[in-house]
Amino acid sequence: TDSMSLPRFGCGSMGGTLALPAGRGPHHVGCTDVMVGHTRQGLFFRLFYPCLPRAGATEPLWIPRSEYCAGLADFSLRRRWCSALLSITIGFCRIPVSWNGPFKPCSSGYPLVIFSHGLGAFRTLYSSVCTEMASWGFVVVALEHRDHSAATTYFCTAEAGREEWIHFQGVPQGQKEFYFRNQQVHQRAEECVRALRLFKDIASGKPVQNILHQDLDLSMLKDNIDLTKVAVMGHSFGGVTAVLALVKEPSFRCAVALDAWMFPLENVLYPEVPKPVLFINTEKFQTPESIAKMKRLSSRNSQTKIITILGTVHESQTDFAFLPGKLFSLIFGARGTLDPHKGLAITCQAALAFLQRHLNLEEEFAQWDNLLEGVGDSVVPEAPFCRSNL
Repeated sequence: TDSMSLPRFGCGSMGGTLALPAGRGPHHVGCTDVMVGHTRQGLFFRLFYPCLPRAGATEPLWIPRSEYCAGLADFSLRRRWCSALLSITIGFCRIPVSWNGPFKPCSSGYPLVIFSHGLGAFRTLYSSVCTEMASWGFVVVALEHRDHSAATTYFCTAEAGREEWIHFQGVPQGQKEFYFRNQQVHQRAEECVRALRLFKDIASGKPVQNILHQDLDLSMLKDNIDLTKVAVMGHSFGGVTAVLALVKEPSFRCAVALDAWMFPLENVLYPEVPKPVLFINTEKFQTPESIAKMKRLSSRNSQTKIITILGTVHESQTDFAFLPGKLFSLIFGARGTLDPHKGLAITCQAALAFLQRHLNLEEEFAQWDNLLEGVGDSVVPEAPFCRSNL
């Protein structure tokens, strides 16, 4: 087996509770955290990018701070006391990328992907997908949303050293879920648009201050990103966020929606989605109502595709897929039957083929075009509903 396709054990002395895979593409991957602005109207994201190899590079923690373990315990387990358990089992795990690794210049400019996380997640929980995409030559902006849908997040106020935390919030009592979630999805899509505008500022030479004072100078990106080749991507709540971002920002050429939760999008917007969407669904999550909404979009745009990966559950498209079976079952219940490395490969290869087509990329990602038609052992067009014959 090619050594790049083997899982890398990114955990410290606590043992191998999580083995996130290294990217399989031709580029080494670096990452850094960026926070812009001192209010909740600013932006916070983790940036994944092609980097130059560096001896002795530090690998960043997967769960960046203990507060995120507490947020996950509250959201996923509904039990704050599990925070200590999560800290012990996953708090030492690392991502197989180079922290603040030297940016690899690209005279033609890398395409840009803005990535939106799901409900109760945060910027680092899709590191396997983001790393894989960056290894194939994309700059990926993994946002951390401030609409109270993240497990937790924060911003740094102008007062030196002071942080203000924004915790997950459920639907307020007496409020209809649709209206609450619809407000959130609009805020999330606006954050995607603001992220793209930030990169336009960087490209135009405007100084952008990262208030986290990381070692990577953002001005390095100025001549290395092709802002004519920009896509938006996300999982679950982030999937429908990506669809809405197409409505709000003409510069987004297309969207990749992983197991999109279509519920929060108002019906009046469906005719307004102007660009193609690739829906990559898992087998166990979608409902007939949600698929019907996706089909509304595909009926209007022949380039919009819907595929389902068999043997997968909703969490199969997150880093949690790489947890050991018992720990996964403790948090989420039954896991998918498809090997998570194969699931990640199918997801990213289909996305790359789609992005090559709609961003007019020169790379050879068209070798995976058959996945867009649902051709393959584990892939079907559109969606079976909880097939029992697996």
